[in-house]
Amino acid sequence: MPRVIGTDIPDNKRLEISLTYIYGIGRTVAHEIIAKLGLDPNMRAKDLTPDDIAKLNATLQSDYVVEGDLRRQVQNNIKRLISIHSYRGLRHRLGLPVRGQHTQSNARTRKGKKKTVAGKKT
Repeated sequence: MPRVIGTDIPDNKRLEISLTYIYGIGRTVAHEIIAKLGLDPNMRAKDLTPDDIAKLNATLQSDYVVEGDLRRQVQNNIKRLISIHSYRGLRHRLGLPVRGQHTQSNARTRKGKKKTVAGKKT
């Protein structure tokens, strides 16, 4: 398994798909990176040379925010929302949906402690 930015990417999948296993890289960005480096999107990740892997690492570290830095950035954004007592911060703190979804019938399959949602009146 080739290791790119501290993440093992699967060798038997196409390079375009393998790169999406890195946090912060989707199909569009993977396609963009492959085009920038002049690699074949249909080649398998196991066919990457050490030189190609070094180029990939250099490109990802210089041009993109991925993995640990991106996770840290997202967590800091959430902490900021909580600290300024915004509505979104309150929803994050309570572990409820943040983006306006209904909670009467859904939003109950979350991780962590059980959240009570107001029940139906009969």
